[in-house]
Amino acid sequence: MKRLLLAIVFGVVLAASSSEAQAQVNGSSYKTAGGLRIDVGDGASGFGLNVKHFLTSTGAIDANLIFFDGGAVGLGGEYQYNGNVNGASGLKYYAGIGPNFIFGNNNTEVQIRPVLGLDYKIINAPLNFAFDWRPSLTVTDGPSEAGRFGISVRFAFK
Repeated sequence: MKRLLLAIVFGVVLAASSSEAQAQVNGSSYKTAGGLRIDVGDGASGFGLNVKHFLTSTGAIDANLIFFDGGAVGLGGEYQYNGNVNGASGLKYYAGIGPNFIFGNNNTEVQIRPVLGLDYKIINAPLNFAFDWRPSLTVTDGPSEAGRFGISVRFAFK
């Protein structure tokens, strides 16, 4: 059952990204942003790299490489739907889902991670900030975590 769920999530992410890849991208306030991410909450805290790339005006891929306390390393990403927050220039909300892998202690945890957050691009400056909630559902042996939060500070490219 866990493998079926994982296969379905991968399929949805791939289908959504490939079907929207040809749509226009000019509706987003930036196309790609890269920088640092802090991941805190239940379990170990982490710090690492984060990149977000818009495929369309509303669809983006977000990827993370996080180094956690205790020597574990997380590698994950998700497809995100982004929408404008009315009356707030540069502010978007996003929701998405994707796989996450935690490597450490001679073990690999495979997780499904939904995400819900806010993304703010400073107008006329190449700075972007994001804050989100990323609970995890571990599909292999390991704990699931409801209380995971992240903050990203990124340099935005047009």
